[in-house]
Amino acid sequence: MTGLLPSPETLAALLKIGLLIGGLMTAAAYLVLVERWIAAWVQDRRGPNRVGIPLTKIRLFGLGQPLADGLKIIFKEDFTPSHVDKALYNAAPLVLLTASLAIFAAIPFGSVLPPLNIPGLPDPVPFLVAPGLDVGVLWVFALSSIAIYGVLLGGWASNNKYGFLGGLRSSAQLIAYEIPLGLGLLGVVLSAGSLRLDIIMTRQAETGLWYVFAQPLGFVVFLIASFAEAARLPFDLPEAEQELVGGYHTEYAGIKLLLFLVSEFLHMVTAAFLIVIMFLGGWHFWGITGSTQEVTWLGAFLRFGILSAKIFAVILFFMVVRWSWPRFRFDQLMNLAWKVMLPLGLLNLVVVATIEEFRPALESTLGAGLATSLTIGGPWLIFFGGWICAGLLTPSATDNKPIHTPNSFTEKQNLKNTSMKKKSPDLVEL
Repeated sequence: MTGLLPSPETLAALLKIGLLIGGLMTAAAYLVLVERWIAAWVQDRRGPNRVGIPLTKIRLFGLGQPLADGLKIIFKEDFTPSHVDKALYNAAPLVLLTASLAIFAAIPFGSVLPPLNIPGLPDPVPFLVAPGLDVGVLWVFALSSIAIYGVLLGGWASNNKYGFLGGLRSSAQLIAYEIPLGLGLLGVVLSAGSLRLDIIMTRQAETGLWYVFAQPLGFVVFLIASFAEAARLPFDLPEAEQELVGGYHTEYAGIKLLLFLVSEFLHMVTAAFLIVIMFLGGWHFWGITGSTQEVTWLGAFLRFGILSAKIFAVILFFMVVRWSWPRFRFDQLMNLAWKVMLPLGLLNLVVVATIEEFRPALESTLGAGLATSLTIGGPWLIFFGGWICAGLLTPSATDNKPIHTPNSFTEKQNLKNTSMKKKSPDLVEL
């Protein structure tokens, strides 16, 4: 009978998965409420502040609003149009949500717990669902790429021209910005010498130097690409209600639409985690958290709290930008990806690879202090030089004038005018 019971390690993994899914879904619901408050603050109006405990008059600053919104959309009629491909139509939101949640298996939520001395459990216990995953960065990228299939399936299976156009625009945007997103992270991987996210945080804690200071160009490229990957303003072309009714999920309603919306929001949370872990030191903060793996209970919760505070600050930044910037046109969006982000990402990768290749020689020749100063100052010079060149080589302003292209009528008219000029120039002038 004892052999049929799961091992302590399996129970710990199931507990982590339950806490992760429950925490993420609850956080997504209440972050939507925070975003509505941010929108109200930016627009100088009142946000949700009335819904509180059900069946009572207790408002609690509107904290019951996510529950009311969730129940409303869940109990809406689950209508499936007759013209859709039902199998793909139902699979699309599930694919997107599954990929969005599975990404967090490789993302650490802190450092480690103190030794628990429980037989069958590793000591110390990491704040991680899948500890020891040596390809954590690749895992995140692979599953974030699967999101493109969910978007394409939703647009195609809807058998609706608005949904189809929204799916095409969304997939083009996601594919284009995945390249600079990866280039921005490759510099961090080269510097840390590992694909494990927990080791990348530990490297920053050991040196005391966050990669945002050592690789500013890679950080900015990754930050801008994260906005596009998460489909946040000014890059929310996948939805674009003013132009496409509702984008790739035009034909969706009820619980299926809720799955799409939650998946989109979790992409923003994932981007915030990666920005903090890869560039902002993760759980590290100078003079507070230390850098060793030997921690007390207070130290473990301090690291968890610092990581959470950084992530929340990045999410607030995402929200403020959303309500402060207008949407880009699609041609501007793609020009930024291929003509600005891609070259700058390649430039950052070449500079970081060169620094890492010659770092030992510089340290042996110039000393550790001067070599560190050069390896930090060089990327900052490249950062300013790269953005100045990008500003000079790309238009400083754009307009919304339609792009005129010659058609058959204008070509015939031009030929007619040319022939008349040759026959009688004076008549043409009159």
